Amino acid sequence: MIFCRKIFRHCLRLMHSENNSNSIDLTQILQESLTNKSVKPTQRIDPAETNVFLFSGQGSQKVGMADDLLQYPNVNEMFNVASDILEIDLLSTCQNGPQSKLDKTVYCQPAVVITALAGVEKLQSTNPSILENCSCTAGYSVGEYAALVFAGVLTFESAMHLIKVRSRAMQKASDITKSSMITAVGGKNTQFKQACIAAIEYCKSGLTMEDPVCSISAYLSPNVITVAGNIEAINFIRENKAKFGIRKTIPIPVSGAFHTKLMQYAADELRVAVKKTTFQDPLINVYSNLTGKMYHGKKDISKRLPNQVIYPVRWEQTMHSIFLRPEGIAMPTIYDLGPGNQLGTLLRSCNGKAWKKYVPAYKAE
Repeated sequence: MIFCRKIFRHCLRLMHSENNSNSIDLTQILQESLTNKSVKPTQRIDPAETNVFLFSGQGSQKVGMADDLLQYPNVNEMFNVASDILEIDLLSTCQNGPQSKLDKTVYCQPAVVITALAGVEKLQSTNPSILENCSCTAGYSVGEYAALVFAGVLTFESAMHLIKVRSRAMQKASDITKSSMITAVGGKNTQFKQACIAAIEYCKSGLTMEDPVCSISAYLSPNVITVAGNIEAINFIRENKAKFGIRKTIPIPVSGAFHTKLMQYAADELRVAVKKTTFQDPLINVYSNLTGKMYHGKKDISKRLPNQVIYPVRWEQTMHSIFLRPEGIAMPTIYDLGPGNQLGTLLRSCNGKAWKKYVPAYKAE
């Protein structure tokens, strides 16, 4: 399935009119557009002529990240509509900071998603044929919401309402328990899981903590993961990393232990919100953080989405699912639509052949 020309600009109509009541029905517009596609269902498409869209997640935010995007149609209105829903001045924080404020979950999650979608709006203005040939999409953590909007599963407004619940609940869970996240870099013999087990045992026996948490929260690329949990457990790993073959640890600029059971409160809140939200079947393939595989329709998405915040992000597995192919089969062009180029760095480690077709947001035109 491919996108039809000029659909995204129509999908993100945010004009406040009596006819739409500030509602954004992306799915209906996509479906209408797809009925006009010129490619027959049985016609083979050269993989080299297709595109994959990746959307980055929390941790990629930086002050001024929308600087080059505000000139494109609808981007300012996207921020305005999101600010109305979230009840915060999102654009001001995104552009003016300070960074410490933008790093807060309630600000950076919607900011990252809107910036990513603004990147698609840029492509719509500069080279709409790229959208025509998009065959699948995936997003890292909260970036998955941008992927779902792009694929027609959620309206822009619905995504913002869910992110409002998600970000506030995750912030509250973070405030309840002092926790943090690190990226851990190792080798083929690194004992990541054993490090987590040892950190938990240290917290229990050495600090008499009850039910401490320390677990792998994301599989990024070969021998690179993130670990999240109680701050005492994370500090233990940082101080004892050599014992487990961990070569380097890098703090992640987030405020909690995301994708661990410390986010159970957020998962419960999000599950309630998801039940009130309308989902549509995706119009292109969307890959799940939870499984690393393709979603199988709207019921599968709505069922799994709340659990995304308490289980590891299987990004390495997702990259294998999308880009692993027999010798001789061409790679698509990969567009990274979020701020920064972290997903490109991970892609290079996961699949060097695919990385050669990688285009970061600032070059995507």
